[in-house]
Amino acid sequence: MAADADKPTSRADMREGKEKTQLSRLKKLRRRISASFGRLSISKEETIHESDNELDYVFQKTRSAPDTPPAANGNHTVTNGNHRYDAYTVHTAGTKQVVVPRNPEGRHTPVKRHHSAGDMLGGAVFPPAPKSVASEKQPRPKSEGHVYSRQSIYKRAVSFGGPSAFGRADSYSKLEQLGEGSYATVFKGFSSLTNQVVALKEIRLQEEEGAPFTAIREASLLKGLRHANIVTLHDIIHTRETLTFVFEYVHTDLSQYLERHPGGLNTTNVKLFSYQLLRGLAFCHQRRILHRDLKPQNLLISEIGELKLADFGLARAKSIPSHTYSHEVVTLWYRPPDVLLGSTEYSTSLDMWGVGCILTEMISGQATFPGMKDAFDQLNQIFKMLGTPTEASWEGVTKYANYDLKKLERYPPQSLACCIPKLSFVPHAEELAAQCLQMQPHLRISAAAAKRHDYFKDLPSKIHELSDTTSIFNIPGLRLLPETGDVSTTQRRQSSRSGIRTTLKI
Repeated sequence: MAADADKPTSRADMREGKEKTQLSRLKKLRRRISASFGRLSISKEETIHESDNELDYVFQKTRSAPDTPPAANGNHTVTNGNHRYDAYTVHTAGTKQVVVPRNPEGRHTPVKRHHSAGDMLGGAVFPPAPKSVASEKQPRPKSEGHVYSRQSIYKRAVSFGGPSAFGRADSYSKLEQLGEGSYATVFKGFSSLTNQVVALKEIRLQEEEGAPFTAIREASLLKGLRHANIVTLHDIIHTRETLTFVFEYVHTDLSQYLERHPGGLNTTNVKLFSYQLLRGLAFCHQRRILHRDLKPQNLLISEIGELKLADFGLARAKSIPSHTYSHEVVTLWYRPPDVLLGSTEYSTSLDMWGVGCILTEMISGQATFPGMKDAFDQLNQIFKMLGTPTEASWEGVTKYANYDLKKLERYPPQSLACCIPKLSFVPHAEELAAQCLQMQPHLRISAAAAKRHDYFKDLPSKIHELSDTTSIFNIPGLRLLPETGDVSTTQRRQSSRSGIRTTLKI
């Protein structure tokens, strides 16, 4: 019987041992999960109040009566998180349990979460590592280009429309359209920077092709050419759609001037125009720059008679002579015979042929070699006056690609005065024109030598001493003389120059 009485007690002890084992397994499982995944995520609703469960469990096993307090044999202080509690020790079943009571505010104390090694390291305080010369990050050395950019930042900003008003489209206003070409339009404009009238050459940019090479070439050359007889490039404006060149405004060109005064110009004015043309050209040739497109449309005339070279779109800076240039240069009427025949080896003599054509045209009032069809027709116009060349008169001429006697007529040579009678009335004019219009390029006179020709000997000697940027009209007494008379618009249209395009070359 005594054995039967002991059975319930042993069953209770077995149940108690199982519950303790289950609780211990849960704690171990929680610790393992926390160690594996860093931090055990428990929401407010799912928070396990471990201290409360333990407290209830201990009270159930230690209370002899509902109102009997547990026997305490020691007070302790337990820290859980940021809270401190007074705890007491309870002895149950021969074991010692430390119980944490509820806090005075009646709130539950959640289980303190376990942290992974990484979390603990993140909050740890480590002593500062000793600095070594090798571990210190050295400052990045600045290049010379960086220093240069700082020193020249203002200059570069001005060039690209920075602090300066130059390079900005709002600094200029358009007044009227002067002419239009295949890739550009020229406007008369006004500059708010200088309060002067200017010419705006607006070049349309293609999205795929960009700026035309002729525009780039013109800008690069004109930036380095400062001369009284070369048009001045004041500014360049670049936008997404256009590239605009701002030039000094010159109200007319030689082509329009010849139309207003048909039959030839005043011989004094012809001399002044010719000298200024040679003066500007010699300046270019001295710097190894060929214009390559001399014609009346590209010679601007100011109100006081200043002549200025313009439209450097075909001009090129090069070593003299050159062997790599296209023969498709210079308007047909002013193209030399060697280029028409297909030569690509030319030099300053290319421009000097154009000088001879313009000189004779100003005197006679008519184009000297007005070819109307193609290169062969233009060659026949030249040979009709100067004679068809042969190997005897021009060595190597038959080797040119376009030298084809089936398409070229045979003409005997004759003097310029026979074809242009007015030349005989102007002292030394025929001689200078003949030296410019030599068939063989190496026989043509240079621009510098032509300035000293006897044709100009009646001009003041001071004209040869002027600086490059000084106008010849600064010499006292030197001025443009009135022409014989103007003609009506109808007569101009019927003039011999009606076949020449007189709009601005752009």
